[in-house]
Amino acid sequence: MKRRTFLVTAAAALATPAVGAGPKSDPLTAQEAAFAEWLSAFRITALASGLPADVLERELAGLQPDPRVRGSDRNQPEFSRPFSHYVKQAAGEDRAAIGRRRMAELDASLAGVEAASGVPREMLVAIWGMESGYGAFLGDHDVIRSMATLAADGRRRVFAEDQLLATLRIIASGEWPRARLVGSWAGAMGQTQFIPSNFLSLALDADGDGRRDVWGSPLDALASAANLLATSGWARGQGWALEVAAPDNFDYSVSETLSASPAVWSDLGLMRADGGPLGLDAPEATLLSPTGAKGPLFLLMANHFVIRRYNNAVTYALAGGLLADSIAGRPGLVRPWPEEVPLSLADRISAQAALQAAGYDVGEPDGVIGLKTRAALRAWQKSRGLVADGYLSPDMIALLRGPKA
Repeated sequence: MKRRTFLVTAAAALATPAVGAGPKSDPLTAQEAAFAEWLSAFRITALASGLPADVLERELAGLQPDPRVRGSDRNQPEFSRPFSHYVKQAAGEDRAAIGRRRMAELDASLAGVEAASGVPREMLVAIWGMESGYGAFLGDHDVIRSMATLAADGRRRVFAEDQLLATLRIIASGEWPRARLVGSWAGAMGQTQFIPSNFLSLALDADGDGRRDVWGSPLDALASAANLLATSGWARGQGWALEVAAPDNFDYSVSETLSASPAVWSDLGLMRADGGPLGLDAPEATLLSPTGAKGPLFLLMANHFVIRRYNNAVTYALAGGLLADSIAGRPGLVRPWPEEVPLSLADRISAQAALQAAGYDVGEPDGVIGLKTRAALRAWQKSRGLVADGYLSPDMIALLRGPKA
């Protein structure tokens, strides 16, 4: 009873404005009021989790939402830009050339990281390039403010509150002060962009200076990324994907749903994009047709999905893998990316609404063309005798809006 009384009393103190602060001269906007209500409840949760009251009082005092964060959350390039546009920029030759140079500079150190984790050095360097331009762009957002903004917004409240608690634990532990905890709008920190909870459990001191410094030490950042991928199940000695070609009249509705052996895919008519036999170095793989039947096709191996533990977007994982291949000097794609037309948010939402109205589950129509939307679109296409590749093009949107959608 004493502990409960203390928690309630302390939480009430934290939730109460400081004496002498005076009333706000202007009435709160709806967004400000919602943020204040969320913050009051979060303070109680944070205190009950065991965080020191003085740390919470100091770090949460005067906290306000960051208007940049909500806009960024609604317009993530991995989900809003055409697939080929994102991948060609993220895995372009300029970035690959810098990656080859940086990998050579760190060759001896990366050899040890690769041996310990099983993650190829080119994959680690690719993630480094994707996340921060090899350490050039670490972000300038206060992680506490970013996470508080996302939590109060509500779309990803559980995730954001967990990361906010983790950030406060880093500060309370004395490992790093708040001034060091800056990163992206989504709370990712350092040269390989670690979210706070992953920093707590997975970050490593690889350079031996006694600090887990993912901001200032490339080796710490890369070894930490390797630790994340290794603990997520990276399969040593296996690739991440193989570009393939499909025969005419291939049933693309199996994309992203069927995980099968190389023998099964061969029986279905798939071959290497260059015309050779599959020779896949993994027990199972899943087909991906990211820009439809006319674009490059990939058999995704287990390591592709491990990359998605870093960033759960197909675009990100594919771009990261292609960048790693380029850094390692492997051949580029056989089939070029098609010319894609950007789709407006309104078009993407209207397509999802049309699928939903036709009885297909897309979740909440939000303009994010994720796995559910692609699966729904493939099912709708197949029911109408179309190529069921799940690719949302302007022509497909016009068909969805038609009277028979």
